[in-house]
Amino acid sequence: MRGSSWNRRTVQRLRQALISTVGSMKIKLLLCCCIGFTLIALASRASDFMGWTNQTAALERFSDSRKGYSIVMNTWKRYDLLKQSISHYSRCPRLDSIHIVWSEPSPPSDSLRKFLYHIVQLNTRDGRQVELKFDINTEDSLNNRFKEIKDLRTDAIFSIDDDVIFPCPSVEFAFDVWQSASDTMVGFVPRMHWVDPTKGDKNHYIYGGWWSVWWTGTYSMVLSKAAFFHKKYLSLYTNEMPGSIREFITKNRNCEDIAMSFLVANATGAPPIWVKGKIFEIGSTGISSLGGHSEKRTHCIDRFVAEFGRMPLVPTAVKAVDSRNIWFW
Repeated sequence: MRGSSWNRRTVQRLRQALISTVGSMKIKLLLCCCIGFTLIALASRASDFMGWTNQTAALERFSDSRKGYSIVMNTWKRYDLLKQSISHYSRCPRLDSIHIVWSEPSPPSDSLRKFLYHIVQLNTRDGRQVELKFDINTEDSLNNRFKEIKDLRTDAIFSIDDDVIFPCPSVEFAFDVWQSASDTMVGFVPRMHWVDPTKGDKNHYIYGGWWSVWWTGTYSMVLSKAAFFHKKYLSLYTNEMPGSIREFITKNRNCEDIAMSFLVANATGAPPIWVKGKIFEIGSTGISSLGGHSEKRTHCIDRFVAEFGRMPLVPTAVKAVDSRNIWFW
């Protein structure tokens, strides 16, 4: 009996010791995993901070040019800004081509062409072949920025003004967002509209600028001064946009971006997507700085609603944020 009791106590102690040892091992293993994951995260962060990139992954991403995007850049007699913008964007990894929308009375000078071609060639020595073209227009019209381009090699267009700079990682992230919703507009500059309560009906609207978006948290447009959209909308704008709207834009030199927002929303029935990104304004003036700008834009919205026969813009509160660049989300 004593031997049996002693054996049971011995077995029980061994079992307790084993359980304690296994529990301790589990805790140590869990701690090791936590430390390992932390080191991996820190290494990833360090690579971002130091500017390191995965070259193999980058090469695979632009091996097929149709996976890239084309920049359509509007410009007007600001050659220093044009040079600065082309120099910056030609470094972006998945850029396939740059089309400069030229509507000036005189063609671009040989010195300007030579400088820009040299800059693009200098910035694409990593095996990429970025095409640079001047799309020359005989008429000075804001509609030119949406004129159909027959030889585009990509489906994606990044429409940009010559006086705004976005870091390449922000542009690449916006391109990724656009690929997940390629029928809509994806951009960095949101704007809003709402019914004018003083008019007594629902056919009159007010244009809301950035502070309206900031205050309400909603938007219904992203401006084409910095936005991705499908190349098919160039054809729709050129061939199917009501002629009266195009004439109105040429005459008033305003609101071509609102017209494109109407066109895309009317075709999709969906809202645009606002992407968070840091913007650098390198120009000093623009039409938005002129007096009565908001009133003119309000008039444009009412005019386009009348032409379309309805309000196609869809408000939304969605904003795309790159979680790799924030610590808490």
